[in-house]
Amino acid sequence: MNALIHHGPTGLRGVKYGKIDDGQPGKHEVKIKLKSAGINHRDLFVPNRRTAEAQPLVLGSDGAGVVEEVGEEVTNVKVGDKVIINPGIGWRNNSDAPPEEFEILGFPDHGTFAENIVIRAENVVPKPSFLTWEEAGALPLAALTAYRVLFSRANAKADQTIFVPGIGSGVATFLLQFAKAIGARVIVTSRQEAKLQKAKEIGADRVIHTNDNWEQQLADETIDIVIESVGAATFNRSLSVLRKGGTMVTFGASAGDEVQLNIRSFFYGQYSLLGSTMGSHEEFLDMLNFIDKHEIKPIIDSVYPLSKALESLKYLDKGEQFGKIVLDPTI
Repeated sequence: MNALIHHGPTGLRGVKYGKIDDGQPGKHEVKIKLKSAGINHRDLFVPNRRTAEAQPLVLGSDGAGVVEEVGEEVTNVKVGDKVIINPGIGWRNNSDAPPEEFEILGFPDHGTFAENIVIRAENVVPKPSFLTWEEAGALPLAALTAYRVLFSRANAKADQTIFVPGIGSGVATFLLQFAKAIGARVIVTSRQEAKLQKAKEIGADRVIHTNDNWEQQLADETIDIVIESVGAATFNRSLSVLRKGGTMVTFGASAGDEVQLNIRSFFYGQYSLLGSTMGSHEEFLDMLNFIDKHEIKPIIDSVYPLSKALESLKYLDKGEQFGKIVLDPTI
């Protein structure tokens, strides 16, 4: 089958579009003919973690498609079913943190940037009928991450104001959509005026340029929750606008892993700092019920054929997208 494969050297230089064996489903597994696959920042990070000596790996975590074959003892799906993939492996039930065996599809196992994928049947569920293939493929990782951050961790409520620095990523756009669905007030930032305008169009109550003085701009606001995914570049700026006793949830560090924190100011402020990563299968099902109830559709930035997958990753690396970038293996 055709796929986007990393087989050295480290980084995107080692990523090529080519042929690889598609495999056959074993016990408890299914083979899915993929109709779409969403791209995440993780797909940029994985090639940087691998060396030229590593075995070829198909990238990609998100996907949706049609069940083509089923292995022994598979009872939850049948050939012909339209399904969406939960990329979280080994985290079935809700818990404070993922179990030690938790992995994400696309590393170390083959992922979804291909024509087919073989995966455990427990990781596929019926595709939401109101979503197109492109929307379904864009949903899993980012929407699950946003759902756990907002509801399982931050416990967001309708009467709260939520601050999301760096609007434009898949997770950030889901955070905006989910928060507005429950009636919360949402404020976002970006360096790009076009992204700020698009954020307004999908419900942002207020938008601020990243380079503005956030404390001055938001002096008249009471920020209950800050959702931080940028990392060192914005962490303390984000904390500075959070109300005393407020909650910050962090799930990413695209601009640096390590931050300096004035611990005295932190404990006097009575802040709560929470971490979050992906989510359980139970949360995945809850997220699907949530988007169905509120008729939420992913924001799609662009769609690339699978053969142009490397170009799509380079586009994502520039940070110019608003919403999800999707691959279509059928074109």
